Amino acid sequence: MSSVLIDDTLVLDAGSITSTLPFTAQQRLKAVLLTHQHYDHTRDILTLAMNMYLLGSAICIYATSPVYQALKSHLLDGELYPNFLEYPEGNPAIKFNILEPLKPQQIEGYSVLAVPVAHSVPAIGYQITSPDGRALFYTGDTGFGLEECWEHVSPQLLVIELTVPNSLDDFARESGHLSPNLLKQELITFRKLKGYLPRVVTVHMNPMLEEEIKGEVAAVARDLDNSIILGSEDMELDL
Repeated sequence: MSSVLIDDTLVLDAGSITSTLPFTAQQRLKAVLLTHQHYDHTRDILTLAMNMYLLGSAICIYATSPVYQALKSHLLDGELYPNFLEYPEGNPAIKFNILEPLKPQQIEGYSVLAVPVAHSVPAIGYQITSPDGRALFYTGDTGFGLEECWEHVSPQLLVIELTVPNSLDDFARESGHLSPNLLKQELITFRKLKGYLPRVVTVHMNPMLEEEIKGEVAAVARDLDNSIILGSEDMELDL
């Protein structure tokens, strides 16, 4: 269940917002940016909206049109919880904003660029650039074939998905995910295009397979002579 918190203000994906952040931290949030509609990236939208509603507040959510349509039809349809796109009347708890890929936008003082990635459904990653020029790129879920994506981003920190070990390469290719082998190829392509490699943090690892993944990622880091670490719950990074 994926969520990345930036400066206590922005959240990338909503898989674990209310299950990990205390209420006081939730109240400080300004915006949630969704990469795609899969449940492990949207699960906590309803509970976050309920908490905002009870406080008489609202949360801004940003995503592409396909994500909006999927959530409106299947999650924010008034069946499981109230339809927080419309409730409460006059000041709904969710204020939804449609993003266009490859069109930079200012969100809460940050420059945000949504970039298409390769997944089993339409999906985007986000380059987030702070006012002082520090940038990270978060892929969300992605599979092999990121060369075109790399052309649009130049982060100091890359937060990239890595779901399964090399023994499940075929599954990764079929489902639009990455293994250490596939990650290595993508990072080689990045370095050829950009002339450098950023710090790399992997997320989205299957917990039951993480030990196997850890050793394979360490080998990739050695081969590329670059920092690659596995993300973990409550990890904090300074950029």
